[in-house]
Amino acid sequence: MARSRIIKAAVAVLAFSTAGLDQAAAQSYPQLTILVGSPTGGSYDLYARVIARHMGRHLTGTPSIVVQNLPGGGGYAAVNQLANTAPKDGSVIATFSRAVPMQPLIDKTGVHFDPQLLEWIGSPSDEVGLALSWHKSPIKNLADLRKNGMTVASTGPGTDTNVFARVVANVLGIKLKLVSGYRGAADMLLAVERGEVDGAVGISWASLWPNRKDWVENNQVNFLIQLTLQDGHERLKGVPRIIDAVTKQEDRDLLEVIFARQTMAYPYAAAPGVPAARLAALRQAFAATLTDPEFLAETQKSGMAVKPVTADQMTAIVKRVYASTPAMIDRVKAAMSAPNE
Repeated sequence: MARSRIIKAAVAVLAFSTAGLDQAAAQSYPQLTILVGSPTGGSYDLYARVIARHMGRHLTGTPSIVVQNLPGGGGYAAVNQLANTAPKDGSVIATFSRAVPMQPLIDKTGVHFDPQLLEWIGSPSDEVGLALSWHKSPIKNLADLRKNGMTVASTGPGTDTNVFARVVANVLGIKLKLVSGYRGAADMLLAVERGEVDGAVGISWASLWPNRKDWVENNQVNFLIQLTLQDGHERLKGVPRIIDAVTKQEDRDLLEVIFARQTMAYPYAAAPGVPAARLAALRQAFAATLTDPEFLAETQKSGMAVKPVTADQMTAIVKRVYASTPAMIDRVKAAMSAPNE
């Protein structure tokens, strides 16, 4: 009996202590930092700064939120810091390239984190990549692209415009010639307009709209394929998704692994080990921000897409991708390789 009372007392003390930790985790934030794994001015940075202006209202204590850019290593600098040296109290979260959670499957060079252990918070939107050509081009649709191939602009190795072009070439059997070295989406679109290249593969809808809104409204570009697993913008109705361009289930499975990053789009995560109550508070505040009228008014004015992806959805995506068999990973590597590589 005495032993039973001792055990019950110990359990009660542990429960009290855990409740105390959870209560502490939910206390006011003095400040929240958002690490951005890319330079200022890009889509990841812009989303982070708008979120920072509104998310504090949805956290206890209405903390100030600081955006800190930490580019480097293809986005790894920010997530490595988050996972290894940042405080584990939820006072630091990070956003980074959508390729980062998936890249360790392909190459672990520079990776000092496990995507499966990160605490996912959500994404403000999914993303649609596009294969497109200029309106004067004879390549008007996917059938033309399959028949003729084309020369496409690319920023360089590892980027969407490089990787996705290789996937289109390898999986769909389309002849593409990559012209690399462009600094970003704006330069690539200018090259398309000037006729330096036939088109581009992997340009995001967010880069085109609203920056080249007139091109869309005036039908100055031909949309050939949507590089996404989701339904795209209403203006892209009738444009086939890449997953609809294959007939074999094994190819659909392959594309689902590769393009899962498009659903995550602008991922936000907290470090492993953040207390449960504080993690829940971060997720709730993030979700509330994405439906906040003031946030939506600002994003609408700026032409930024908002199509929230939840923490549960993000976690499920990572779990599904990392359940891929070794044979599937080999196929992913082959699809992302240069022809004859």
